[in-house]
Amino acid sequence: MTESELTVRRATRADLPRVVQLMTEDVLGQAREQFSDPLPQPYYDAFQRIDADPMHELIVVERDGRVVATMHLMELNSLTRLATKRLEVEGVRVEATLRGQRIGEAMMKWAIARAAARGCGIVQLTTDVRRKDAHRFYERIGFVATHVGMKYTLSGK
Repeated sequence: MTESELTVRRATRADLPRVVQLMTEDVLGQAREQFSDPLPQPYYDAFQRIDADPMHELIVVERDGRVVATMHLMELNSLTRLATKRLEVEGVRVEATLRGQRIGEAMMKWAIARAAARGCGIVQLTTDVRRKDAHRFYERIGFVATHVGMKYTLSGK
């Protein structure tokens, strides 16, 4: 798999069912997401908010015209580290049958270049503690586990 075989682009509303489907391709996603036809309205509402916000980008990766991966990028302004802007990467998913083919690596390289182009000094992400394969992947491409992430769930989701 070469980067030239992949097309990285901003997601459209029409991509949303495939994005949600990708989010359900593992045990954690199956428990958290609801992929159905029609797709539940909250996904479309969230997409509209993301798409309208210039600090957010929902990204899809295509191979041979088919969406095979996705990620959500959020530019964050910060006062820490002398007001260093950050790019937060969320919801990284690669089609289960295509993992190990360096699609994730290519899309993360793209995200890092995107962060640099937008003037960010840090690219950060969180990954569920149960995703051991993901931890190895991120460390292999240069991410360092420097913090402990915590969540406080308000709605039970």
